[in-house]
Amino acid sequence: MTRINDTPPAWDERTQLTTFLDYARDTVRAKCEGVTPENARKALLPGSPLMTLSGIVNHLRWVEYYWFQVVFLGEEDQGPWTVEDPDREMRIAVDFPFPQLLDEYAEQGARYRELVAGSDLADRAKRPIRNGLHVDLRWILLHLTEETARHNGHLDILRELLDGTTGD
Repeated sequence: MTRINDTPPAWDERTQLTTFLDYARDTVRAKCEGVTPENARKALLPGSPLMTLSGIVNHLRWVEYYWFQVVFLGEEDQGPWTVEDPDREMRIAVDFPFPQLLDEYAEQGARYRELVAGSDLADRAKRPIRNGLHVDLRWILLHLTEETARHNGHLDILRELLDGTTGD
């Protein structure tokens, strides 16, 4: 797997937060290196039929969309989920070419990097979260780092089950 770096080039808060989110994003891509499109669609955990590499990558893509565009910017939610199918982004992922999912995730990450660079960490989200609080951009970055890191653990397990690959 590709070695990636989690050491920030500077020690200010913004650089540290964005470096760790980028590190978690890059880890997603590293965990998926060399996976065939067929293997990316395999659900290996009997109790989790949506838990595929494709599903996780697509989920992470849409999670970032939700937190940056819907919550932070206040845009209308155009996500693929529905009330009837709240995990639809994971279900439909197998219908898309795996390289496309990875590329869209990377392209979106670049756009959000620009959004973050042009915003203050203390800027409040336009929409409240479920408890009515308007979180700030700092909280969103921390939350997305946690969410991505958690799913990187799932990718670790799936990749090892798929082909025995382990690593950072």
